[in-house]
Amino acid sequence: MTTTTTTFSSSIEDYLETIFVLVRDRTVARSKEIAERLGVTPASVTGMLQTLRERGLVYYEPYGSVTLTDEGTKVARQVNRRHEVLRGFLIDVLSVNIAEAEVAACNMEHGISKHVIDRFIAFAEFIKTCPRGGAELIGAFARNHIPAETAPEECVTCMARCLDEFKAAHTATENKGEEPVAMTIQLSSLKPGERGEIVKLEGSGAVKRRIRDMGVTSGSVIEVIRVAPFGDPIDIKVKNYHLSLRKVEATDIIVRRVDNE
Repeated sequence: MTTTTTTFSSSIEDYLETIFVLVRDRTVARSKEIAERLGVTPASVTGMLQTLRERGLVYYEPYGSVTLTDEGTKVARQVNRRHEVLRGFLIDVLSVNIAEAEVAACNMEHGISKHVIDRFIAFAEFIKTCPRGGAELIGAFARNHIPAETAPEECVTCMARCLDEFKAAHTATENKGEEPVAMTIQLSSLKPGERGEIVKLEGSGAVKRRIRDMGVTSGSVIEVIRVAPFGDPIDIKVKNYHLSLRKVEATDIIVRRVDNE
């Protein structure tokens, strides 16, 4: 039993979302474009647009452009938000391929309430930031897709590495007066407003070269300005330049967290 309180059919929601995206990207939507996006006939589009106009959701005249009313925009934005959240969760957390995630999100978005969507967002943020989870946990799931009992050696290695990093972060060196060694983390683990000193660059040679060409080098201090939903892309500031990195690129940048000035 669905908990959604919407009175609109999935077909109406699909049309409103399609018009919303077309207007956002191209200022206006046209019947031909709507038909192409939804894979329906022009006659079907005409009939639905008349229905939407009668319900006060669109402004439409035959052979003219289509735009949304305030009410239509409100509904379409909610549908589009559900779609983007579900699509992002499927891709970024569950590692579903983009094409399959797109179809699944379309099928799921009409029957999920705002409360459930909010819980999706909260869980995604929690799993990325919780010390017991984080981006590395999501990455490990994406790489393996197998339960721990089928690959115990992988988990043992991971736990040993985590323990070593924990000890290094909380144990002072033998030299008197020296501060404890700071733990290194992936850039993708930093939150907006946090800064880190770059320790090393990982990943393939091509990725390393691209990152270096962007001015990101060892020893540089990098600040996270903004993180898009589900962590991709990540806007950063380094050497007074603002750059946008994909999450996979940010994961390959190892930093040592530093205090804000």
